[in-house]
Amino acid sequence: MPKSVTTIPATKNRFTALPTTLVAKRKVAGYARVSTDSEEQQTSYEAQVDYYTHYIQSREDWEFVGVYTDEGISATNTKHRDGFKQMVKDALAGKIDLIVTKSVSRFARNTVDSLTTVRKLKEHGTEIYFEKENIFTFDSKGELLITIMSSLAQEESRSISENVTWGQRKRFADGKVSMPYKQFLGYEKGENGIPVINEEEAAIVRLIYRLFLEGKTPAGICRYLEQQGIPTPSGKQKWSQTTVNSILSNEKYKGDALLQKKFTTDFLTKKMKVNEGEVPQYYVEHSHDAIIEPFEWDMVQTEIARRRSLGRAYSGNSVFSSKLVCGDCGGFFGQKVWHSNDPYRKMVWRCNSKFKGEMKCATPHLDTETIQRKFLIAYNRLMGDRENVISDCASMRRVLSDTTALDVELESLNEEITVVAELVKACVRENASTVQSQKEYAKKYNGLLSRYEKATARFAEVTAEKNRKYDQDRELRLFIEALKKQPLVLDEWDERLWIALLNKATVFHDGRMVFEFKNGTEIEVGL
Repeated sequence: MPKSVTTIPATKNRFTALPTTLVAKRKVAGYARVSTDSEEQQTSYEAQVDYYTHYIQSREDWEFVGVYTDEGISATNTKHRDGFKQMVKDALAGKIDLIVTKSVSRFARNTVDSLTTVRKLKEHGTEIYFEKENIFTFDSKGELLITIMSSLAQEESRSISENVTWGQRKRFADGKVSMPYKQFLGYEKGENGIPVINEEEAAIVRLIYRLFLEGKTPAGICRYLEQQGIPTPSGKQKWSQTTVNSILSNEKYKGDALLQKKFTTDFLTKKMKVNEGEVPQYYVEHSHDAIIEPFEWDMVQTEIARRRSLGRAYSGNSVFSSKLVCGDCGGFFGQKVWHSNDPYRKMVWRCNSKFKGEMKCATPHLDTETIQRKFLIAYNRLMGDRENVISDCASMRRVLSDTTALDVELESLNEEITVVAELVKACVRENASTVQSQKEYAKKYNGLLSRYEKATARFAEVTAEKNRKYDQDRELRLFIEALKKQPLVLDEWDERLWIALLNKATVFHDGRMVFEFKNGTEIEVGL
């Protein structure tokens, strides 16, 4: 008998699993998004919400669920789009059958995000309608069209991102400085976009610098500011050491600006990375009015470097902290309180290890006035030969500032690291594509790895040496500037000179003090 085929019609919708004969309203939601907070985009946003509300409600076969929205958020990924994520969550919970949105680019400019979301919703019976492209995702052609349109939208995002990046770098190259004023203490945006000093906030910045030079640590500065009820740049009551450190090290407070400290590595994720030479940087001198004098700012950087070299040995409660050294044990003097609860209360400085261990230190305690008086004697002796001291320092600076040999070695090491890295990659690729002895492969790979580690370790050593020479040169420069500005004879104590000129003061058991200045000069002062 001839073959006979009978068609049995579908009785259920393959996406919703509901009977095809069932007449029911589809639960429909709209999605609207704008990518900036400008007034023009705000108007567009409100228009989208109003449009989709009336559009969905005008259909008798649709049940209006609501309009999900995101304002001022880029579409390159869906990570921070709360409205979008809530819409997907509701759809997966069965609250939405159809999502209506303006276009593929409004939905997502990331191909992976777009297709992943579409497929996830499709599996749970939720359809998406892209009005501009007239695409229904349940349509057989829908996914192909979405893939094409999403890829085009993603490339558009890439192009926009590259144009924005080019514009930013052009402004950097032109020396145009901008700041995150809402989070940046001391400045506000002035005419023509030039930063101007906010005197009320600038007073806080100057206080932070003064407290640091008086010996306080960033943690101590935080506690002081909180006790005084001074808010952070963002208006919070709790200060963090990171904020204080940032203020102390930011060159913008001395009127200069280093531009492009960070850059975006991926236009999709918007991930930022500290610029370590991957893209150009621009240093603009005198770009705006300074809150902190350049000399004082440099003094703070030198003190930061000094404290960092001491590590945990530094405890900041005075300008004398970690600068008074015991001649017996080599430890630091610390501040002690005598008669703390009676009228004879007195602050003295004494070796922190005086009563520790079997051998007791014989160095005497000193009061603040004695330390100051002896420093003035040492200072006046130093200034008696000021011209020769300055001349010697200038010679030392010429040696320290010459980093030619180090630069040549760094360049050679950088080339070695690049070459070896490529050899390692080639070795791994060869092993993956051809049959070879794994013993020989391991020997070759480990040899290259050892060569790479040796080069990177030496690169770090040379870089540290170059930075050390730079720090020493900066110390000498500040030392010379301080000597030139000060009188030959000093009658009154000046804590700034103690910080700017002195490395350390060693106290001996017979009461002598040897003051070591930053140019290496040592001056002994007796009882």
